[in-house]
Amino acid sequence: MAAAGVLVVSRLAAASAFASLPSLLRPQLSCSWTPAQRAAALHGSAPRPAARVALVLSGCGVYDGTEIHEASAILVHLSRGGAEVQIFAPDIPQMHVIDHSKGQPSESETRNVLTESARIARGKIADLATLTASNHDAAIFPGGFGAAKNLSTFAVDGKDCRVNKDVERVLREFHQAGKPIGLCCIAPVLAAKVLRGVEVTVGHDQEEGGKWPYAGTADAIKALGAKHCVKGVTEAHVDQKNKVVTTPAFMCETALHHIHDGIGAMVKKVLELAGK
Repeated sequence: MAAAGVLVVSRLAAASAFASLPSLLRPQLSCSWTPAQRAAALHGSAPRPAARVALVLSGCGVYDGTEIHEASAILVHLSRGGAEVQIFAPDIPQMHVIDHSKGQPSESETRNVLTESARIARGKIADLATLTASNHDAAIFPGGFGAAKNLSTFAVDGKDCRVNKDVERVLREFHQAGKPIGLCCIAPVLAAKVLRGVEVTVGHDQEEGGKWPYAGTADAIKALGAKHCVKGVTEAHVDQKNKVVTTPAFMCETALHHIHDGIGAMVKKVLELAGK
């Protein structure tokens, strides 16, 4: 009898809890709902839609295009974060072609930035001219010398560089829409040129015995009117006001996994700023 009494009390308590639910919620907890749907209604924890992220490439290969390891790391971390990714590149000629086995220009070759970027995108790529901020929640730019040669003229002109018109348009559109922008390695110079007063990092501002071989870039960023913030290779700097997230990546001579971790920090912050 005691056991039966406990069972009755338990059932009465469950009925009382159900009755205390808001009247609009109770009809939804019908037998036609799955357990997962009933749990979501009870706890208010329906899954968020995936972040739609535009990845902008500048070719294929560190010396004349996108740094492939950076692009791959970004894609891995976006995948882990549940993002939907669409890849873009400008349909323009490369500044020049580098023979990566020799580190020298290949004078007889010409290549197209979109065509070369398609190698990294596994063929799923669109012309940067079609990218609009209204269709995406965030944009990310990997580094590689292509950012300084094909997306801009920074490699030749430094602080007096010009930025590709579609790259400039995309940066301004996402910024004006309050949508986050991620950049790594040398790519932060694009934001420094287009979004005056922005805060970015390319790592350290001293070479430190060759550990930071491109430390002079920090001075160029300052000359562009931006603020440079010193960060380690595994860190990301977040400009909360402008929603710009940057990390040094291959600006530092270090183990690959450290670069991978820094890119992960950048991607995580971009997705957080996107509300995803």
